[in-house]
Amino acid sequence: MPNRQPPTPLDDVSKRIIEVLQVDGRMSYAAVGKAVGLSEAAVRQRVQRLLDSGVVQIVAVTDPVQVGFARQAMIGIRADGDTRLVADRLADIPEVAYVVVTAGSFDVLAEVVCEDDDGLLEIVNNRVRAIPGVRTTETFVYLKLRKQLYDWGTR
Repeated sequence: MPNRQPPTPLDDVSKRIIEVLQVDGRMSYAAVGKAVGLSEAAVRQRVQRLLDSGVVQIVAVTDPVQVGFARQAMIGIRADGDTRLVADRLADIPEVAYVVVTAGSFDVLAEVVCEDDDGLLEIVNNRVRAIPGVRTTETFVYLKLRKQLYDWGTR
């Protein structure tokens, strides 16, 4: 979710709709309506507003290995200068799925999804390290994904 905007105020019903969709994003508007006490049309309108405002995205989450991307890794980056500029350049790399500016040992973390180790080497060596401001990188290769959830609810 790039370029975050100030949080959109959400009422309790919109929060409940989000929580229901986090469990099953394919649920029909009628089923969501039944779960939250609204009509199908009211749920459709609310979901559209949530989509339009960027509060939610409805996407198909895949297992990268099952769709041909056998190598995933997190790259820790230490940078000089404005780390936001480094993060922006990383976000432009198609194989980069996740970028955060951090505090601690690394200035930026970038998750990459690629076909194989040769692809990972090309990304790290030729693209990430070539970004102005990148001082050092440390790559953490994923051996086995044990948990990945998107149902943390709302506050």
